[in-house]
Amino acid sequence: MTMKIPTGCMFTHIIRGSGKKISYQNAGVDCAFVGALSSGFCNWRIDFTYADTSNRTYRTSRGRTHSECKIDPMRNNSPQTLPRYGEACARLYVTGVQRASQCHHVTK
Repeated sequence: MTMKIPTGCMFTHIIRGSGKKISYQNAGVDCAFVGALSSGFCNWRIDFTYADTSNRTYRTSRGRTHSECKIDPMRNNSPQTLPRYGEACARLYVTGVQRASQCHHVTK
């Protein structure tokens, strides 16, 4: 089955903090106009992944799979201090297939 993110939707990833300390992290889908008329995303989950400066993933916070269909899936992650600099990413999966991702560089 092929599924695209509906027109008018975007995957957002917000991260706040300083250095390796993350004080707030949230990811989700925001839809407007035509996208808001869609039936939504079914069997979705959002994972947060963390990689070092060599792009090696060292931690994954896997989200729960939600069987209900939702037009605006969203997930928060707890505050934390990362062991190393690199990249923090949020990834949207629909029916087990990655559909979108957004990453932020975590630097000094």
